[in-house]
Parts: sequence; structure tokens; C-alpha cells
Amino acid sequence: MDSFLAFFEEMPIWMKAGWVFVSLAFFWILEGYYKLVITPYNKWKHAKTNFGLLFFVMLINALFGIATVGIFVWLETTKFGLLHLVTVPTWLGLLLSILVLDFIAQFGVHYLLHKVKWMWRLHIVHHSDKNVDASTGTRHHPFDFLIRESFALLAVVVMGMPISYYFFYRILSVLFTYFTHANLQLPPKLDKALSYIIVTPVMHKFHHHYQLPWTDSNYGNMFSIWDHLFGTFVYDYVHKIQYGLDISDHLDADNFTQQLRIPFSKKVTSKES
Repeated sequence: MDSFLAFFEEMPIWMKAGWVFVSLAFFWILEGYYKLVITPYNKWKHAKTNFGLLFFVMLINALFGIATVGIFVWLETTKFGLLHLVTVPTWLGLLLSILVLDFIAQFGVHYLLHKVKWMWRLHIVHHSDKNVDASTGTRHHPFDFLIRESFALLAVVVMGMPISYYFFYRILSVLFTYFTHANLQLPPKLDKALSYIIVTPVMHKFHHHYQLPWTDSNYGNMFSIWDHLFGTFVYDYVHKIQYGLDISDHLDADNFTQQLRIPFSKKVTSKES
């Protein structure tokens, strides 16, 4: 187990970046054969905007990667965090760390991005996509992603986890991000069954519905247990879903510059207004 985790700790940057592109390409191609929703749109034009935002995401990832080194050194020196208070097997420590990361850095921060008005304005960019597919997983305003990464570091400090746990979580998170956003149809019964434990493509699509209350549901990234526990789980008929966001539907969803300006645009009123 230790040698397995050591691989992720020593994983070079080029390999981590390669994992992002391979995972995205895999689901982007796969959804072309097993489509959940069939809608006519220019897949390459649509992806160009999302890939542009991916550039900022990867840049922020690299910067946070440098910042995390100092944090992990501090954690090891001070023995701060929950994992330093108890002795547990490596597999259990890893599982607990992934659960806490998923709860704080995914479900928790995602909930705040919907409920805190100034955060929501940043998050509108992600929801303005009118053709949700695998590339939508990369569609985050840079400031939105900065907030997400900050919460991930908070989870790291709370747990006092080794850096290998964190990197392994990041690898899993990337895979789930593209899997859940992919316009991918699993066998319906399988998708529904899996949605009781993990987030599935159909489950996450309700979160991308253009109107409340579905927009404020299914916040999870990897595990759906949080949505079940906190009463935010939704599962219905896929044909009822309409992508986009009612408060920004008048904007060009594939205009890169316009998407970067959404949080500061007076043309886009918040859902509380």
C-alpha cells in the first residue's frame, strides 16, 4: 500500500497533466458513441471555450501544487491534524482523507458557491453551459477554482494527511469530474443503483438544469452520500432537463471573454434578485 501511494507522491507534473488530458479525451470520445442527450451543437466550438478555461484551471493547479509542499512539510513537522491523533491502518487513513476532501473540498464548497451571493456569481460560468458534456468539467471561472483549491487545502490541514493521500485524491477527482459531466448513457438501472453511493452522469445532469430547485441539488463530486444525508439528492427523468441557466441564457455560452466577465456583468442578475 505504501509503495502504491509513493507512486502518486513522486508522480511528475507532466504525468499529472497527461492524466487530465487522457481522462477528458476518454470520456469526450466515449460520449460520442453512448449519448445520454442527443442535441445538435458544434462540439469543437463548444469545447474551445471550456478548454480555454482549463488553461487557467491547470495554471492554478500548478501554483497550488507549489504551495502545498510547504503545508505538508509544516504538517509533518508539527504533527497537526486528526490523523496524527490516532493510529489507523494506511488504507483507512486514505479512505477517511478522501471522504473528508470530498465533503469539504467538493460538496461543502459547492454548496457555498450556490448559497453565498458573491460566490454564486463566479459559479454562474459553470452553469451557463447549454450543452453539458465532458469538457464542461473544465469550465470554471479562475476565481471559482481558487476558492475550491483553498477549501481542499483546508481539508488537508484538518486531516493532517500525507501528500500522497492528497495527490491520489486529485487523480480520482479528475476522473470523476469528467465522468459525471460526460454526456454518457449508462444502463439506466445501473446508473440509478450507483447513484446511491457515487455521483453518476444522470444524477449530476439534474444539477445542470436551468432552473431551481434542481440547480440547487446534487452537489457531490465523487460520493453521493452527502446529498442523501443532507436532503439535496434528486433523481428524475432525464428528458425533463434543460441545460443552461435562466439568468444567463441571453448570453453567448461559447464566448470565452464573455464568460470571464459574467461575475462582474450587470446584465446577469443573481437568482436572489
